[in-house]
Amino acid sequence: MTANTRASDLTDRSEKISDAALLELSRRKPERFGEIYDRYVGEIHAYLGRRLDRQAADDLTAEVFLAAFRKREAFDPQRGEVRPWLYGFATNLISSHRRTETRRLAALQRSAAVRDGTEHGHEERVVTRVDAVSAQARLAAELRALPDRDRDVLLLSALGDLSHEEVAQALDIPYGTVGSRLWRARKKLRAALGGVNPLAGGSHG
Repeated sequence: MTANTRASDLTDRSEKISDAALLELSRRKPERFGEIYDRYVGEIHAYLGRRLDRQAADDLTAEVFLAAFRKREAFDPQRGEVRPWLYGFATNLISSHRRTETRRLAALQRSAAVRDGTEHGHEERVVTRVDAVSAQARLAAELRALPDRDRDVLLLSALGDLSHEEVAQALDIPYGTVGSRLWRARKKLRAALGGVNPLAGGSHG
């Protein structure tokens, strides 16, 4: 074994290896993709669960990482980071389950009150931020009425805690489009909540 080979092996085993470098490495050593999975499976599953439900999240999380594994050769680190790339797969899969999300929003709209001691969905988390339980039904209705593309931008920002740039990478849209869609969605929600900003202290750009 040469010195260069030993150095390469040490680099491969480094716990500090970046996401992009790890994804590149997985092209030669597919088993290393498992480390990408370990790093992000929790937050991707949580995001899907808040948008849809636990059963859908269980199913779709596996699909997100399977799609990413199959397309890892096409990942271009010059275009962005691995994390928003994964959220892009998640959002694409959500688009094929819009009925599930719509049913969830409709059920929340009917419930009208946050349930203590239970797992909260994404709408309830946004309502909690403004401390306005009575507004939950109105907020759910407005989220349900948002165009899919505006809702995706809003919830990637609010739930995924993605920056404007990361949302742009996830959805493969211009940075300016993120800002305009987010502004439009926030404006509608503020109007529904009597002028209160539902994302106060939340997203960043």
